[in-house]
Amino acid sequence: MREVNLLNKMTRKNIVHLLLGALLTVSALQVQAVDTRIAAVNSDRILRESVPAKEAQKKLEQEFSKRGRDLQQMEQRLKSMADSLADKGAKLTPVNLEKKQRELAQFDIDLQRKKREFQEDLNRRRNEDLIAVLDSANRAIKQIAETEHYDLIIQEAVYINPRIDITDKVLKALEHVNTKVDLR
Repeated sequence: MREVNLLNKMTRKNIVHLLLGALLTVSALQVQAVDTRIAAVNSDRILRESVPAKEAQKKLEQEFSKRGRDLQQMEQRLKSMADSLADKGAKLTPVNLEKKQRELAQFDIDLQRKKREFQEDLNRRRNEDLIAVLDSANRAIKQIAETEHYDLIIQEAVYINPRIDITDKVLKALEHVNTKVDLR
């Protein structure tokens, strides 16, 4: 019986110690939570409004504008070839008609292939440039976090309270970043 009482006393003591420990832990977490600094960044705005993003967009337009114009000229040529075949097709011999139709079909296949290649190249370069912009933005965000002692900075949130939104600070920091995008 004495052993049971001793065991009950120890168990009660352990329970009290556990409860006190849990209470102290919760209190410490609450105090720590009050001191936590959280901020958020709107990545979409960074990709639309930042100086490096705008510079990358201009370089893309310069790099791909000639190919885009060439494709438009090819489309116009295809249309004029098709119109010419439609107008003069009835006057052509069956052999010449078939030859013109094959030429038109081959030209269309070449045009579609060039359009596809153009789009793939454009997307690849755009993705490369976006990665460079996001890398610069992440460096700027990290620097802001360290200098202003933020504990957590969130990107890609559904809603950002303007009180914790530091997107403008990041945009301002990116104004001074020199992101050289390699033109190929």
